[in-house]
Amino acid sequence: MGRNKSFVKDYMTKNVISVSPDTKTNEVINLMRESHHNSYPVVKEGKLVGMITAFDLVAKKHCEFVEGIMTKKLVVANQDLSINDASRVMFRRGISRMPVINENGELVGIITNTDMVRSHIERSTPNKVEYFKKTLEQLYGIHTTLKHIPVETKKLRPTQDRVYADELEGRAYELEKGLAEPAIVVKTGDRWILVDGHHRAVASSQRGYETVDSYVIDLGQDIKLGMEKTADKAGIKTFDDIEIIDDDKHPLIAITESMQDQESKGDE
Repeated sequence: MGRNKSFVKDYMTKNVISVSPDTKTNEVINLMRESHHNSYPVVKEGKLVGMITAFDLVAKKHCEFVEGIMTKKLVVANQDLSINDASRVMFRRGISRMPVINENGELVGIITNTDMVRSHIERSTPNKVEYFKKTLEQLYGIHTTLKHIPVETKKLRPTQDRVYADELEGRAYELEKGLAEPAIVVKTGDRWILVDGHHRAVASSQRGYETVDSYVIDLGQDIKLGMEKTADKAGIKTFDDIEIIDDDKHPLIAITESMQDQESKGDE
């Protein structure tokens, strides 16, 4: 299933209109009218230094140049960040777009909520299920069967060691509204191995739901999957063994203000 994982670089807009710190604010206003965009990255010597938005122009004291009113503290992403992690950070921060930079701090794109929606539509669950089903059949030389059924929550064997608190809230809301996608489960022998949908399953467990809507791939025999062996080594046997992460720290996420502080210290 690794080949199905999508990254920010797969969906971001690459040809981004930007302005410089010494661009006049009146020019930005005209640019917004012409392009119908309400925000622009601010770039100096190739590096991202801020963002100028319609809110900045309306709510802040007027300045002749962008540098005086631009937002300097930004959440930015590396282009190798996964789409799922990018979605999670944007949801938690309440932002609709996130600049994307390379290892040198240079602007390489913008990822938006619209891009997130597009990525999830393209990676529909049935396609993931079919891909994984074929992978198992090729890997073990077997024929499997696929069913869409509810699985008892207490029977599910997790294979992931952590979930994120904010995404749990989102999955809980979807469960309450009947909007949650089915999980992907492999039945091998008498075991029900949870492959995809840990946030949905943990949210179900926390709220006392007796079953989890699932696509179940039945191997028809007892085969110890690699992910099950990995979970054994990590001591992940029940949902109680899964760590719930309550922050949005990620090695491929940064705050521009922190980056600038580090650069200043390096120049001293």
